[in-house]
Amino acid sequence: MEHAVPLFVSPPELFGSELLAWAAIGLAIYWFGIVLLRQMDLLPGFVATQGPILTIHTKRGRAFLTRLARPKRFWRAWANLGIGIALVVMVAMFVFLLSAAVTALTSPQVSSTVQQPRNVLVIPGVNDFLPLSATPGIVVGLLVGLVVHEGGHGLLCRVEDIDIESMGVAMLAILPVGAFVEPDEESSKSASRGGQTRMFAAGVTNNFAITLVAFALLFGPIAGSIAVAPGAAVGGVAPDSPAADAGIEPNDRITAIDGQPVESNADLADRIEAAEGDQLSVELNGEETVSVDRSLLVTAAMDGGPTGLDVGDAILAVDGQAVATERGFYAAVGDDETVSLTIERGDSGEQVDREVPIGAAVTVIEDEPLAGVIGPMEGSFVITTFDGERIHNYADLQSALDETNPGQDVTVVGYHDGEREEATVTLGEHGQSDNGFLGISPNPGVSGLTVSDLGVQLYPAGEYLAMLGGDGESRFGAITDSFLGKIGLSLLLPIIGIAGGLPFNFAGFTGGIENFYEAQGALAAFGDGTVFVLANLLFWTGWINVQLGFFNCIPAFPLDGGHILRTSTEAIVSRLPAISPTRGMVRVVTTSVGLTMLVSFLAMLFAPGLLAG
Repeated sequence: MEHAVPLFVSPPELFGSELLAWAAIGLAIYWFGIVLLRQMDLLPGFVATQGPILTIHTKRGRAFLTRLARPKRFWRAWANLGIGIALVVMVAMFVFLLSAAVTALTSPQVSSTVQQPRNVLVIPGVNDFLPLSATPGIVVGLLVGLVVHEGGHGLLCRVEDIDIESMGVAMLAILPVGAFVEPDEESSKSASRGGQTRMFAAGVTNNFAITLVAFALLFGPIAGSIAVAPGAAVGGVAPDSPAADAGIEPNDRITAIDGQPVESNADLADRIEAAEGDQLSVELNGEETVSVDRSLLVTAAMDGGPTGLDVGDAILAVDGQAVATERGFYAAVGDDETVSLTIERGDSGEQVDREVPIGAAVTVIEDEPLAGVIGPMEGSFVITTFDGERIHNYADLQSALDETNPGQDVTVVGYHDGEREEATVTLGEHGQSDNGFLGISPNPGVSGLTVSDLGVQLYPAGEYLAMLGGDGESRFGAITDSFLGKIGLSLLLPIIGIAGGLPFNFAGFTGGIENFYEAQGALAAFGDGTVFVLANLLFWTGWINVQLGFFNCIPAFPLDGGHILRTSTEAIVSRLPAISPTRGMVRVVTTSVGLTMLVSFLAMLFAPGLLAG
């Protein structure tokens, strides 16, 4: 499949290779120091080591847990609810990992950045989707998650009269990577099977409860106290573009064009179209004004595309009519299927004319409906008309396809290597939606190109706020109207830029995007910074706690899901007629499931890279 190569760049949020090297060196020095202290017997008695991990043990807090556990009937009811939740999530995690592994083995080409091994680690800067600027919120969320998780185990230990040897946290340098409660082995064995199951389920139950509380506060009073600041939000700037030459940077807001206020992203195109002259006076952040040359810039171009244009080229005219905006470009094209473009080459400044088709550039998939009619072909096929509707770009084609059904006959008109093709195609079944399947791979934009008026990519600040419960509209429609729908979308926000739907990943109100928002209402008296800090802490606390809950429900040892699987298997086997339960029978079940999970997890992470290589 051919892909467009984007030109826009965003703020440098992630570790560079040099910083990663220094982090590795620092960790090595830290580990060497720990080993040296251990050899010299200088570590305190309550500190133990496991490789580079320090475990800090304490006996404090046991009396508090004993007092807190006194309403035993309530806590047992709470834990029983958690067992039901954990069992449902365990089955879901089993199915998810198994299906992900099958996909990785059978279709390694569909593997995404999300499945890279480094992105399993919740470490800002190492994980591609957790920027350094989100570190405070992530650390607080992780600490809260670990405390409530292990606190739940400790509390149910006392409810079930299981003694606690010690409690503590595991640290990698200054980063908390785990927590633990050590039940007394003898009293744990003497506890009932139901008591043990409740104790193991209590941790994930607390994590899910904290998730609900954190997101309820975020979606309610906190998001309601945040509004989108006036202006068009700049999410990315194309190098060597008019915007870049004028000094416009990501996270700026364009607040006026030629003195006319820009209230939102939607206003920007209107203000640019209404402006006159070869230069625009652009006000940034309501403070400074810069001059920007008008130009319609190619910001992305598919490899070997049908237009012959490259990233950095400027479109000066369509059939001799001068254009400087995207709207002006489409207006000049009109209903013509092919036009003559006057181009200024970005690398040489040379002006050339090219005759090109205007439509949706696609790659025809072999043995699918369209290929069956027009035959297999190399390179792109530019669809200019679909079932009588003029197609100017891939967005037009996608909208038209959304209205079709499998088995429907449609007329397709397009161009390949300069030759016009027209055919009637019977649409096939689409594997992921109810509409008809044409049998194509997309290339975004117009004829495989993405063009921009100034060389800026707008950040949809209002959509992200709407997904978090704030004012505004979202393309996800009814999903954002429900509490659970908002939670589901919030979990996707750190990766939503590659998962589909929105152009940027969202890691909280941090990393410079705070400039796109402002506090409002009663909480505005505390200042923008305070409101954003609260929003970030709640966002990451909710996000990390649900991840901890899901991860610990994987039915494999030493995770809670593995222990719950063991006690549940024992309970089921003991009730089977004519079968005398043995430890061996239970071990076969738990080991089989555990190994399946381990192999599935490793296959999901490493199989695409190995098979693709």
